[in-house]
Amino acid sequence: MVVGGGLAGTTAALTLADAGLAVTLVEGRPRLGGLAFSFQRDTAVGQLTVDNGQHVFLRCCTAYQWFLDRIAAAHLVTVQDRMDVPVLDARRMRLGRLRRANLPVPFHLAASLATYPHLNLAERATVGRAALALRGLDPADPALDATDFAGWLRARGQSARTVEALWDLVGVATLNAPADQVSLGLAAKVFKTGLLSDPGAADIGWATAPLGDLHHDRARAALDAVGVRTVLRGRAGAVTRTPDGDWQVEVSRGPGRGEVLTAGTVVLAVPQRETRALLPEGALADPDALLRIGTAPILNVHVVYDRPVLRKPFFAAVGTPVQWVFDRTVTSGLARSSAGRGGQYLALSQSAAGAEIDLPVAELRTRYLPELARLLPAARGATVREFFVTRERTATFAPTPGVGRLRPGARTREPGLYLAGAWTATGWPATMEGAVRSGLQAAREALAALGRPAPHPVTEAA
Repeated sequence: MVVGGGLAGTTAALTLADAGLAVTLVEGRPRLGGLAFSFQRDTAVGQLTVDNGQHVFLRCCTAYQWFLDRIAAAHLVTVQDRMDVPVLDARRMRLGRLRRANLPVPFHLAASLATYPHLNLAERATVGRAALALRGLDPADPALDATDFAGWLRARGQSARTVEALWDLVGVATLNAPADQVSLGLAAKVFKTGLLSDPGAADIGWATAPLGDLHHDRARAALDAVGVRTVLRGRAGAVTRTPDGDWQVEVSRGPGRGEVLTAGTVVLAVPQRETRALLPEGALADPDALLRIGTAPILNVHVVYDRPVLRKPFFAAVGTPVQWVFDRTVTSGLARSSAGRGGQYLALSQSAAGAEIDLPVAELRTRYLPELARLLPAARGATVREFFVTRERTATFAPTPGVGRLRPGARTREPGLYLAGAWTATGWPATMEGAVRSGLQAAREALAALGRPAPHPVTEAA
């Protein structure tokens, strides 16, 4: 039995079923996908399919790409031929680019950094030295987990502008926190893997269809095909032992509706606080450590204009509250809507949004629409047809210094009980990649305990 139908739980269920086990997947929501999902919204320009947030992955995210292959959804994403990120400095209204060349690491980024207009010559030189020092770090070193990334950067001559225009430009989007709130171990993992491991590692990928088409529709079809019983709208209660040594979980499906499920193996693939509530006593040495793993919010601002205002698929910005902006016109269905034809739908992805996550929509509108008009000249004469926000208050675990020692592995002290979720000890930050890896890890541990060989893709992807 797998509790939780996000990417971690779906991955675990598929992998266990692929190995020949009978699997039941229980998810409390009416859909799969966890925090990477879509929903329908009626608007002034017709019904739109809205992703709750803009999710991207990198070419180095091999486990997530394995997952897409496994659910027959690889054709629903696109990946850049070469990393190319337009970066607009709002203070000087100057556009720069971070892009790679077809050269070995670290020379693949040398030309881009040498001409990056948002840093001066001296700052560019210090970036190269810091990158080489970062390349020599071991992300698994416990001493790095206890150190903050910003302090490490300052000690290597990184100016406040360098941190803003480069390190936080990447780090806030991938780690959901600024450098002064990030464990050096996690920062080293992100930058070493994404920018300093392989020339193509940081090529950016994103879905060309709504996330629900991938993480619910395609995933559900894959689960059905291997005989997984999927229970949606099922709220799992505490996990307890039966007299026979199996695990028992009471699943509620509404007033007067429920069932008791029994299984020899259980994978808990839910957020850390929910996991703590479900764990039997003694399953972890320090179960309350799960409650000390903080969370971080992401705010997404959705704007529909009556005309195109952005010619690129996305861009990033510095010197402005706006972080990353994506064109969602096609995937949302706006391009096919008669009421919205000729318009453009932009989504702003605002990570580390603790100061804004609870602001009223009207205040966010006042904050962001003038900024978009300042950044995008074509938006100044355009009419805003629709404006709304989506909020994920616990979008990721907080990557603060010391979080590594709080993240548990897949195995618990109880035989047959395993943990999965991006917050577990995968070595990765809270990403789709980390979630899939955690599901693979939990399934592999469970299969090893049962004396069953893991399906080949588990080893390859993990």
